[in-house]
Amino acid sequence: MPRIIDSNDKNLIGDKVKALRKAKKMSQQTLSDRLETMAIYVCRGSISRIEDKSRTVTDIELYGISKVLETPIESFFES
Repeated sequence: MPRIIDSNDKNLIGDKVKALRKAKKMSQQTLSDRLETMAIYVCRGSISRIEDKSRTVTDIELYGISKVLETPIESFFES
């Protein structure tokens, strides 16, 4: 089955997650902890892998990340 994205990246949002998290002066662990309060369990290591695009992101994880980072989901897909 052909891939939708012709690269080794496993998500499109990693760079934006990292930039927004750093702009809010938030650690990967803090992001993980805040997601956990929403019953979305993404460990610190998985946050790192999302940011370096070596891990996929589920829809519920994207929803939680957008809420924690106070950013509309659509903005993760803008340049």
